[in-house]
Amino acid sequence: MVKLHGIGAFLTALLTVLSVSSPAQQVGSIRGTVYDKDFDAALPAAQVQIAETGQQAQASDEGNYMLPDIQEGRYTLIFSKDGYARQVRTDVVVSPGRMTEVDAQLSGDFVEMEEFVVQEVQIGGASETALLDIRMASPALMDSISADLMSKAGASDAASALRLVSGATVQDGKYAVIRGLPDRYVNSQMNSVRLPTADPDKRAVQLDQFPSAMIESIQVSKTFTPDQQGDASGGAVNLLLKTIPDEPILKVGGSYSYNTNVKNRDDFLGEKSRGVRYWGKDARDIPFNDLGENWGGDVGVHRGEAPTDYKWSLSAGRKFNLADNVRVGGFSSLFYERDSSFYNDGIDRKYWVEEPGAEMTPQYGQGTPLQEDFKTSLFDVTKGSEEVKWGFLGVLGIETDRHALSFTYMQTRSAENTATLAEDTNGKEYYYEGYQVDDPKDPGNQARSAAPYLRTETLQYTERMTETKQLHGKHQLPFPEFGVEGILTSLDPEVDWGIARSASELYQPDKRQFGSMWWADSYNKGFLPYVPPFTAPATHLPYKPAANFTLGNLQRIWKEIAEESDQYFWNVKFPFEQWSNDEGYLKFGVFKDKVKRQYNQDSFSNFNDNTAKYRGDWDELWSEKFPEEDHSITEAEIDVDYVGEQNISAWYYMADVPIVPWLNIIGGARHEDTDLTIINDPEEEVTWVPPNSVGSVKLN
Repeated sequence: MVKLHGIGAFLTALLTVLSVSSPAQQVGSIRGTVYDKDFDAALPAAQVQIAETGQQAQASDEGNYMLPDIQEGRYTLIFSKDGYARQVRTDVVVSPGRMTEVDAQLSGDFVEMEEFVVQEVQIGGASETALLDIRMASPALMDSISADLMSKAGASDAASALRLVSGATVQDGKYAVIRGLPDRYVNSQMNSVRLPTADPDKRAVQLDQFPSAMIESIQVSKTFTPDQQGDASGGAVNLLLKTIPDEPILKVGGSYSYNTNVKNRDDFLGEKSRGVRYWGKDARDIPFNDLGENWGGDVGVHRGEAPTDYKWSLSAGRKFNLADNVRVGGFSSLFYERDSSFYNDGIDRKYWVEEPGAEMTPQYGQGTPLQEDFKTSLFDVTKGSEEVKWGFLGVLGIETDRHALSFTYMQTRSAENTATLAEDTNGKEYYYEGYQVDDPKDPGNQARSAAPYLRTETLQYTERMTETKQLHGKHQLPFPEFGVEGILTSLDPEVDWGIARSASELYQPDKRQFGSMWWADSYNKGFLPYVPPFTAPATHLPYKPAANFTLGNLQRIWKEIAEESDQYFWNVKFPFEQWSNDEGYLKFGVFKDKVKRQYNQDSFSNFNDNTAKYRGDWDELWSEKFPEEDHSITEAEIDVDYVGEQNISAWYYMADVPIVPWLNIIGGARHEDTDLTIINDPEEEVTWVPPNSVGSVKLN
């Protein structure tokens, strides 16, 4: 039984194999190699197709191809590849169970053209290809980004473009940070000219004020060399402005855009009576004549329709040939942009651990929870911002094969109006679980001073301006060749120099900060029989940070900062060619920068206005009624103005000596002197007459 079963299985398997293999004996295959006939080399990626069946294959990197499982018969093969003449092979016989060898040689498909001459083209820094050469020639570790890449990435200004550079980041959306080092170690330049800044707290330049439409490239040096300025120990950012084009150009552009957080909003946070003017210029003088009285204008935020975002630009330039090897030209560009932003889900909350091992709880101040008189800082933040930026760039130049002289004028302006609303309703809910704001008998409303609702409103309008006038020259001087044959040969020296006068201004008129706290309706048992039970109505009261009862709950601050810079530099470079035909150089230079800064601030408040209050619900903004009430504004005596000067002078020398193609020795020294002077400038005496008084008071 076992044997018969085994024989039966064997016969069944044999019949199965025969039934399967029988059809396979009716097919064959085609294989071969495709060659480039002109160079007698394998041709990869060529296409091979059977005309009758449509079956096709692609040649490998070695030019080999294979067409399997083809029925017996005669076929036509078509060999093709882009740039090559197609070849057709007919009567290719496929026999069952056999491999047919078919090779092909394709000839290049050429078109004869008229003769043309390729001339040397000077490529600027607007393309990534050109910047590769600049990086390779730089002795320092340098990265860069071109105008082409900025345009493709949608970068609207220098700050957003800097984010595209490896190893560079942007702090607060404005300040350059190189390899993690902050602004004090990073030097910002424009066409190699050190830029002034009107930032009140930092020497750093606010890069968001320079539109990318004016920038040809941004170069970021990440290592220090002697020809860089002393405060570039962490790195340097050099904004290269657009220059005279080689070909005539006229370019007009415009676009409309919207932020999904802003579009079609009717609760956009801003200022009711004033906003941002079209050209970002708005004179808001200090009303000294109104000291001791109410001042007009908004003191708090307002909700309204969202603004419209758009931008446009205009650029034109051309170069002319005056005579043999003498060219003159010019370029100008005008850029304008309106932008806005909004969010209503911001959080600014402070927590702490009071004792080791304890849970984290809200940070409190101006009292303690045990006293049932304290405040928390658990704010929810809403912020709206509207900004206008525009700028003008003009360039004039003349050049020959060995000399170039150019004058550049650039001015940018920006105006930003920001409204910020911060509300703390979380402290009451944290300390009184299940808190019911509408129930006068709720324990949280009985303890009115314990974690009251807080509201701060800030209106900040700021104008910024940067202007620079630059004269640059580059020269290649004819010089007799000298050196040691086969070891070192001198090349023509190169000189570049620059003279610049630049200015930066910050105008921040009437920054307004308004603070209020709110008590809900509170039930009071009274004192029977003399005082019956009653409900104290909901009330807004002044909120003064740090419990400074002298300072009012409304602060208005005028601030103006101006910084001017006169600068010149001169560099001479002696290039040479050494034994392996690699180029090195010796370089010398001097640098001078004279900076003057003026700082002026005037602060005002409703000092000692401690009894002010307003009866109303939480949803009512006291800031809307405050200007109509009697809250006299007077000047503070704490402001300190100053005039400062900084003079920097430096000289350096350095060498870049190639030893072998993959090894350069770079060395040198830099000597830099810095003189700083600051003179405090007391403000002028301001005299005002208090209400209902016959005398005058000197505020300082």
